[in-house]
Amino acid sequence: MSDMNWTDNHCHLPDDMDLASEVVQNAKDSGVQRLIDVGTSIEHSVKCIARAHQFDGVWATAGVHPHDAKDGIEGLAQLVTSPKVVAVGECGLDYHYDNSPRDVQRDIFAKQIQLAHQVDLPLVIHTREAWEDTFDILDTEGTPAKTVFHCFTGGPDEAQAGLQRGAYLSFSGIITFPNAPELREAAALTPSDRYLVETDAPYLAPVPERGKKNRPAWVTLVGEGVAAARGVGIKEVAEESWRNASRFYGLVE
Repeated sequence: MSDMNWTDNHCHLPDDMDLASEVVQNAKDSGVQRLIDVGTSIEHSVKCIARAHQFDGVWATAGVHPHDAKDGIEGLAQLVTSPKVVAVGECGLDYHYDNSPRDVQRDIFAKQIQLAHQVDLPLVIHTREAWEDTFDILDTEGTPAKTVFHCFTGGPDEAQAGLQRGAYLSFSGIITFPNAPELREAAALTPSDRYLVETDAPYLAPVPERGKKNRPAWVTLVGEGVAAARGVGIKEVAEESWRNASRFYGLVE
């Protein structure tokens, strides 16, 4: 599939620069020309920004994941001013693990929505087992004009709720898993200009690589899964998701 251009709109590159260089090159060899290296804490976001400056075709986000919400967001407003930062996040709510108290998660999520508004950057949302509160906070704070539900795991109802708020849906390797029929229904109903594809590497490797450490190069396999769910050709998904990522993150096509 190297004749197609892809964007992995959500991955986590290795901290080791030599290994990160190999991962990026491997992705480019597979046609994945752009990678968004997503920050999950203040310290991690700093590393993402450093890698984005180091590697062509790599951009960073800066944000605090709900797991790390208990540590606050001091310093985040300075990080998002970097020219290589294209979004705030990932941020949101995770009621599956509850690594931070839920009231703290909600507060830190709201503050990052406010920051996205202030600096006019896209917002990257992580939500797990917390759809109702996620939508309530977005409604209270106002959904930023460019918002994406990363690694979307809902069904048609959650997809419609997100789309009604103007959000994009980002599909990961889960769309290739046999036990995800509702996710495929969600992908089928999503407008062609409102979806993205991601690996969430090193997590959630797609079929047929499931069980291995995921890599951005395999976003092409995610694209195959999205194409199958939408009943279209793989090239169409490559072109649409590339165009959507360009618009969402403000990248030159």
